[in-house]
Amino acid sequence: MRGVVFVGDRRLEVREFPDPVPGPGEVVVKMGASGICGSDLHPYRASRAQTNISGHEPCGSVAALGPGVEGPKVGDRAMIHHYSGCGVCKYCRIGYYQLCVHGHKTYGLRDHGGNADYILVPAACLVHLPDELSYAEGAAIACGTGTAYMAVKKLDVSGRDTLAVYGQGPVGLSATLLAKAMGARVIAVDVAAARLELARGLGADEVVNPTEGDPIEAIRSLTHGEGADATLDCTGNATARAQTVRSARIFGRACFVGEGGSVTLEPSPDIIHRHLTLYGSWTFPTVGLEECARFVVDRQVPLKKLITHRFRLEQAEEALRTFDGGATGKCVFVMDE
Repeated sequence: MRGVVFVGDRRLEVREFPDPVPGPGEVVVKMGASGICGSDLHPYRASRAQTNISGHEPCGSVAALGPGVEGPKVGDRAMIHHYSGCGVCKYCRIGYYQLCVHGHKTYGLRDHGGNADYILVPAACLVHLPDELSYAEGAAIACGTGTAYMAVKKLDVSGRDTLAVYGQGPVGLSATLLAKAMGARVIAVDVAAARLELARGLGADEVVNPTEGDPIEAIRSLTHGEGADATLDCTGNATARAQTVRSARIFGRACFVGEGGSVTLEPSPDIIHRHLTLYGSWTFPTVGLEECARFVVDRQVPLKKLITHRFRLEQAEEALRTFDGGATGKCVFVMDE
């Protein structure tokens, strides 16, 4: 089978690998689609070569079952929760395999991922893909959109709230889509005009470009001088993270999902004296992934609009180069649609 491997300094190769064979408790999934995530850009841009197949947003159909697998059947459509753990600690038992106290695997990071014809994973990683959703939509939900869903849910936004979303990459755009479906008024913040235009098309009520002025003041001017009820950072950028906190109103809520980087805050004026609640949110449990997919279907969230570029595996160089350019929505490898 083919698999996309990052070999350092924005270079990659489509290599041949042996077709996987499932062992006890494992399944082989024939890939239908695999999403490209902002966190893929870290190993793509790094100087160090990887040996594993990239891609941590897999979605497809079950092709083979290993011994002892009960429940899944060949042909079942499934998203893949891209982590696995011991399966028995308290975090694994609630579907948070990435929090396993004994350590976890991340498919697409050090273990073979979904930018391939097939992927081998434990059967416990499979999450049902509703018939109403395409493989490309399932791939989006399998990381970026699912991550946004859990963060927006944690912020408990509703029709009473104004939510400011910093960063309108795939996660931020997903947050804009989902928060609108939950009834919130959304202010989208980004430095790229193309992504602000995408955000408007996905339902953002207001857009703010920090290169044109102080986003904190802009958000306050849009909220009667108070600040947003809830704010979400999807950038990992130190400046944007601080602005995320400082643009929330008194008794407001703020959440970080953007990975990497740092932030400098002053606890008393920024958090304590404003009675601010600050959350961290890291991807989702298996049940959260399933809940997000069902929410998208039941609320008729137009997730297809998020997916702006589709590629075949043999177009991997073009796909990563396009996404690295920063002017797209969701980029997805599509193998079977």
